[in-house]
Amino acid sequence: MAPYESEDSQGSGRRKVARYAVPVAVVGVAAATIGLVPALADSGDPDLPQITAQQLIEKIAKSDTEQLSGTVKIHTDLGLPSLGGAASGLTGGDKGSSSADPQAKLAELATGTHTLRVAADGQDRQKLSVLDDASEYSLIHNGADVWAYDSRSDEAYHAKDARTASGDRAKKHATEVPATPKQLTDEILKASGDTTSFTVDGTAQVAGRDAYRLQIKPKQSGSTVGAVTVSVDAKTGTPLKFTLTPASGGAAVVDAGFTKVDFGKPAASTFDFKPSKGTKVTEADKQSGQGRDRAEKAPKGAAGLDGLNVIGEGWTSVAELKLPGDSGAAGLASGSASSEMPADAQKFLDSLGSKVTGKFGSGTVYSTRLVNVLITQDGKVYAGAVTKDALVKAADAG
Repeated sequence: MAPYESEDSQGSGRRKVARYAVPVAVVGVAAATIGLVPALADSGDPDLPQITAQQLIEKIAKSDTEQLSGTVKIHTDLGLPSLGGAASGLTGGDKGSSSADPQAKLAELATGTHTLRVAADGQDRQKLSVLDDASEYSLIHNGADVWAYDSRSDEAYHAKDARTASGDRAKKHATEVPATPKQLTDEILKASGDTTSFTVDGTAQVAGRDAYRLQIKPKQSGSTVGAVTVSVDAKTGTPLKFTLTPASGGAAVVDAGFTKVDFGKPAASTFDFKPSKGTKVTEADKQSGQGRDRAEKAPKGAAGLDGLNVIGEGWTSVAELKLPGDSGAAGLASGSASSEMPADAQKFLDSLGSKVTGKFGSGTVYSTRLVNVLITQDGKVYAGAVTKDALVKAADAG
């Protein structure tokens, strides 16, 4: 990964990329990401050599850490009410899918507090385990094999060949889900352009390691992002802690940090997995084929979205798209309950929504502490890490 340029040295090409990347990065981190919260408080401000923000960004970019193991705590606070029984209704869970399928399982980590163990040994071996009181869920990538195992249900999900479409999806979940401060930081830095301010905000100690604090702030008004603060290991350049605070103040939306970290080579056995006798194993290729069969039988227009359009640039970018005609968007915008939507799911949506009007017509804005989504009565969707007023203004412009 090439070093990131400073805000003053970036060219027009870099700004063009940033314009389209910011909404994806911010919304992705907020809505589909795993946030990590340090269980141990920073212990003192170590005395480290002075460094500029540009030098610190380059230090992150040049970090060649490929081997590590450690423990993290997960906490994401979007300000959502408890989903309760509405979770499956809102996420579109498939009764025929495996409980160990990464696509379904990792969505559960978008809210609440969790404990993770992570390990990596190069590009071909990674492991992420989610620990609960009486169960464990693990994703293991070891060469051509990708395994996911849910001890609660004793089910496993397996992709044998990572070059197949289904294997690529499983491998992506095993290797690219932002489950460490570095992955979260990379998403933000890749999206940062000349609408972003970088400063060095002192030093800290995280998981027993001396670190510099990099503060990243939007220059634009109208963004719901207040600041992102990254604690960067002074020796390796590896981000150890990631905190995203909202412009409205209060607790962090995403707080990410190692509580223990070791940069030594993990034991090879860490990445071994073999299902026990009696474990239900779902093969990714077979499940993917069943999904295609269901899609072919679905009513025409029941899946898919019209082309994505991006309004604005930088941190105040808003994504605009058109939902299929039978998606029920008009019902959500008008507040009418769908006959197929569980009552608790409708109650959850109603608790988030507020009616708005503008040049675009009328619709409903669904809000979290970071992301606002407007669904209009004619089935258009506008989403971004922007205030409600900025979202309505973008919809009027669109």
